[in-house]
Order: sequence, then structure tokens, then C-alpha cells
Amino acid sequence: MAGKFKKGKRCSSACITQDHRTFGECMRSKNLQLNPNLADNSANKNTERELQAYRDARAQGIQPAGTTMKKVREAVEISNATGTAFNADA
Repeated sequence: MAGKFKKGKRCSSACITQDHRTFGECMRSKNLQLNPNLADNSANKNTERELQAYRDARAQGIQPAGTTMKKVREAVEISNATGTAFNADA
């Protein structure tokens, strides 16, 4: 029975084709993304960079209007130009 293969016997119940030799082959055919952080690492890095810039600004006493890089840069530039920490809440 080593050479025999029953079509779809090892596929998942949701498999559309039911023609894979192994369960692993069936799963790979679905192109599953089990770790979304690995799939879109650049977006994660950009978000972390923005949040770090926000944390750095807050550590300097600056209160940006938001956590986006644009808002943080604007607050830092205003703070540098005026010589006093910018506060979006005031």
C-alpha cells in the first residue's frame, strides 16, 4: 500500500480541489498567512518609527497633535522655532 494514493484522503475538509497527496501540501496550496507581521514588516517598522518619534517628542515636553510623523515633525519644528515646547492641547 506504500505506492497507493487516494485522491483527497489527506486534504482538509475545506479543500476545494481535494487532490493533494499530504495535509501539508494541501495547507501550502492555500497560501495561508499565519503571522501577518512577517507578511507586512515594512508597515510595522513605519508604525514603530512614528511611535518612537512621538515618544521622543513627549520626553522633551512636546505635545504633538497626533502620533503621525507629520504631526510630530510639525510640533518639533514649532518648538525649535519658538524656543518653547509645543502643546497641541493648549
